[in-house]
Amino acid sequence: MKNHFILACIACALIIASCDLDDYTGGPIKPPTGKIEFKNHSVSPVLLEKTSEFSGIEVYNILSSEDTYIPDFTYGSMADGAGLMRNKDGTFTLLNNIEADYSVARITLDETFKPIKGEHILNAVATANTAQCSGSLITPSVHGFGPLYLSGGEWGGNSKGVFATDPYKDAAEASAPRMLPALGQWSTENAVALNRRAYPGKTVVFIGDDNSNNEIPSGQLGMYVGRMGDLDGGKLYGLKVTSPGVTYEMDMEEGVAYDMEFVELEEKNIDLLDTEAKAKGVMGFSRLEDIDWRRGSRENNREVYFAVTGRNKPGLVGKGTRSGRIYKVELNERNPNEVGKITCVLDGDKIGGTAEAFHSPDNILVTENYAYIQEDPNGIQDFKPAANHYSRLYQYDLNTGALKTVLECDQINAAAAGYGSADRIWEITGMIDISETIGVDETFLLITQNHGWERADGVPFTDPKANPDLANSRKEGSMLYVIKGLER
Repeated sequence: MKNHFILACIACALIIASCDLDDYTGGPIKPPTGKIEFKNHSVSPVLLEKTSEFSGIEVYNILSSEDTYIPDFTYGSMADGAGLMRNKDGTFTLLNNIEADYSVARITLDETFKPIKGEHILNAVATANTAQCSGSLITPSVHGFGPLYLSGGEWGGNSKGVFATDPYKDAAEASAPRMLPALGQWSTENAVALNRRAYPGKTVVFIGDDNSNNEIPSGQLGMYVGRMGDLDGGKLYGLKVTSPGVTYEMDMEEGVAYDMEFVELEEKNIDLLDTEAKAKGVMGFSRLEDIDWRRGSRENNREVYFAVTGRNKPGLVGKGTRSGRIYKVELNERNPNEVGKITCVLDGDKIGGTAEAFHSPDNILVTENYAYIQEDPNGIQDFKPAANHYSRLYQYDLNTGALKTVLECDQINAAAAGYGSADRIWEITGMIDISETIGVDETFLLITQNHGWERADGVPFTDPKANPDLANSRKEGSMLYVIKGLER
């Protein structure tokens, strides 16, 4: 019996090791599969300004909406969430949400990491014109099954919930979606599965609800738990804060750990689910956005972080954050739905606090030692002068609590060069750690949604194969960057 067990373990390990796909796990860096050569492939300039503390990092613009070097493909409007895979032939595949084109693009990069092909594997017909916001990749090496790409249906159409797309899907089938009803309908920003080590034998997926209610904070943190690889037959839960005296998120002070648990939810329809969650005391946040988990040890993998972007509305004052917050959830070591802790680690509403300069944190990427926080400014500088800046990328040290600004969108020089106007604030988004996938340490992808940047001739930056309704599409462009030299 012992020998059979050992052989089974070896076989399992070989299956995982033979997989041609990798995800960012906090593990050792593998050798690159080809000759990686970072350079500015785009005709667009680099429009990000590094701070003095991070002057040594390298920034490359590798693809923008005005580029034509990829035949029959337009990098569309409001590119967002992403996931990168390494292929057996030394090339790479990038799955990338194109938010305002209601689609998911598949971009092939060659061995040097230059984009060479683009197509869409989920289009606006499939999503019923529902924005695909942040996204996450599921792989066998990290999650125990896959590959599968998850994306959130948030605004625009009525396909609210989680889309699951096969990365190898034939582009001719781009109009055929697969959704995951068991994960519920939300104003879904993202759906993120934990590392398989967090809870062996289980698949645990967190869902961010970007509900924008102007009177009651209603963005909820959903959690789906099923058997490993089962995204259809599990149970759905919502986070409830159980410490006394906490009714709204603003009752939680920065740096204080509060008791929480996950309560089971039966409904799946967006309105019925919201009603049930409120009735059961699920905590509402003021636009809960992106989610990620900490890399490294198994204990780290049960540490979940999420961004709340905030909303500056009179009815929410004292209830929901205005400037934005970052929360940490420490899950129960035995079962994810049992008692754990939640802490607001960064409070943008705290004048004089560490995060006073926050202007609507939206997306978040977590490595073993840092959280990288990306902003989507929502116009709060009128009541908070410290937020009077363009969109920033922050580095938050998970060990020391230090918060630093890595870079900021350089919209003054951009406007002077004809890339939009200085008063249409861009968004930084879609950041992923690609170090392990490409075999080059401290390397990331980063995306900007360049609001207000449109072609002079009025032709929209929209690929008709993604969204055929060009007349009603967003006209503005996006840019894709490589960032090299950031600590993990």
